[in-house]
Amino acid sequence: MSNDADNVRVALNGSIFLAPVGTTGPADLTAAWGAAWVDLGYLSDDGVSMEYSTDVEDINAWQSLSPVRRVLTSVDMTLGFTALELKSATITSYFPSSTITEVTPGTVFRLDIPAAPSPDERAIGLEWFDGDIVNRLVIPRGEITDRGAISLGRSNPVGLEMTVSAYASSAPELATWLSNDPAWALAA
Repeated sequence: MSNDADNVRVALNGSIFLAPVGTTGPADLTAAWGAAWVDLGYLSDDGVSMEYSTDVEDINAWQSLSPVRRVLTSVDMTLGFTALELKSATITSYFPSSTITEVTPGTVFRLDIPAAPSPDERAIGLEWFDGDIVNRLVIPRGEITDRGAISLGRSNPVGLEMTVSAYASSAPELATWLSNDPAWALAA
């Protein structure tokens, strides 16, 4: 197998989308995200981190110094990002079950943050580009499970750091990743 610099990718830009659980993602790379998908807007220049991990449990036997079997015990997939736009979609995602009301129409708004928020499961979409190469990842069922501190300062934007955890759904897949990357082509 040889090295091929043409197969090295970067994510030059992209977006995170949220929709109600049960909303299907685009069927291909040319279809638009449907009206139910809300784009969270600008993200920090760190982009999005995607993590996938598995845990196994060793089964040991008296007669062997090495495990005789390993059993898969868990699968975890997360997306981490920092939203830079402070708009209703990002604020109510960061503060689950919160509500925004207009105190004075068009000029003063109020955010009520509940003491005991309800679960806030959503469908999550991630799209990123490297020139003509398009990638889309759809998690049919997930939830924002971790939030970073909101830093307020003179020289940095106010960001809402969030981590989305993927949950099992009725589909056999935890997520679906579509790509038009020619490096993915299967060898004949």
